[in-house]
Amino acid sequence: MAGSSSIRESRYHVRSISFPPRSNPIALKIEEELNKLNITWDISSSSNISTLKSETIQLELVGLVELYNSVDDLIHSPLTQKALCDHRHEKLVEEVVDESVRLLDVCGTARDFLLMMKEGVQDLQSALRRKSGGESSVEAKVGAYIRLRKKVKKDINKCVGALKRMIVNNNKIVSSDLILDQDQHLSVVVRVLREVSLITMSIFRSLLLFMSAQPRSSRWSLVSKLLHKGQVASCCDQEAEESNNEVASADVAVQALCDQHISSKDGKVERVQIKLAQKRLKALEVSIEDVEEGVGCIYKRLIKTRVTLLNIFTH
Repeated sequence: MAGSSSIRESRYHVRSISFPPRSNPIALKIEEELNKLNITWDISSSSNISTLKSETIQLELVGLVELYNSVDDLIHSPLTQKALCDHRHEKLVEEVVDESVRLLDVCGTARDFLLMMKEGVQDLQSALRRKSGGESSVEAKVGAYIRLRKKVKKDINKCVGALKRMIVNNNKIVSSDLILDQDQHLSVVVRVLREVSLITMSIFRSLLLFMSAQPRSSRWSLVSKLLHKGQVASCCDQEAEESNNEVASADVAVQALCDQHISSKDGKVERVQIKLAQKRLKALEVSIEDVEEGVGCIYKRLIKTRVTLLNIFTH
C-alpha cells in the first residue's frame, strides 16, 4: 500500500463492541475502553495519512496503555485464571499466547523504525548546525536523509501490507461466534483479548503509516526559487505545517533544501531554507520522542501480559 493513500479502507473492523450483560465488571470496563479507542481510531482513519499528526498517535497509545492495564486486571482475576488453566481449553489458550508474540513483533518493528528515523533526523540536524556556523556543505547529509526516508517508506509499506492481512484474519475470527459451552466466562475473556489484539494492530498500523507519510504539497520545487522573499517563505512554511504531518513537513523542507543545492547557489536563499529545515526537523524529533515513549510503554505492557499468560498456562 502506498504511503500517500487513505487509510479509510481499514475502517471495516471499527465497530461497537458488546459483551453479554452479565459479564465480569472488568470485561465491561474493557468494552468501554475499546469503544473509546475505536472512536479515536475511526476519526484518525478518516484523515489523509499526510495529515495524521503525532498527537493523534500519542492519544491512541495512551488509551492503549490504559486498556492493557484493565486487561491485566481481567487476566489476574481468579475466575479467569481458573478458566485459562482448564486443559480442555488448552488449544484456545495457546492461540491467545501466540497472538501475544505477534503483537510484540509488531511493536518491536515500530520501535526500530522510530529509532532509525530519529537517528537520521539528529544526524542531519547536526550537519545543518555546522553549516549554519560556516563549515562545509551538507549536500551529502541531505542526500543520505532522503535515501533513508525512501528506504523507511519502502520497508514500512511491506510491514503495513503484512499487518493489514493480520487485521483481516483477526477481524474474521472476532466477527465469528465464539461459543464455549463449558465456560461462558472464558468465551468472554478470549473475545476481549482478540478485540484488544485487533485494536492494537490497527493503532500500530496507523503509526507505521504516520511514519511513511508522503507530502501533500507539490509546489516546493518551484517555491524554493522564490524563498528570497520572506513573506513567501513564511506562507509556504505555514502551508506545509497545515497540510502535512510532522514527518511529511520535514520531508518537504529537506527536499526543498536539496533542490536549492542543485538549482542555485544563492547564499541568502540557502540560509532561509536551512532555517526552515531545522525548524521542521526539530519538530519531527520531538514528535518521534513523544511517540517513542508511548510505544515503549505499550511494549512493556505487552511483555507483562505475555508473561502473565505464560505463567498461568504453565502452572
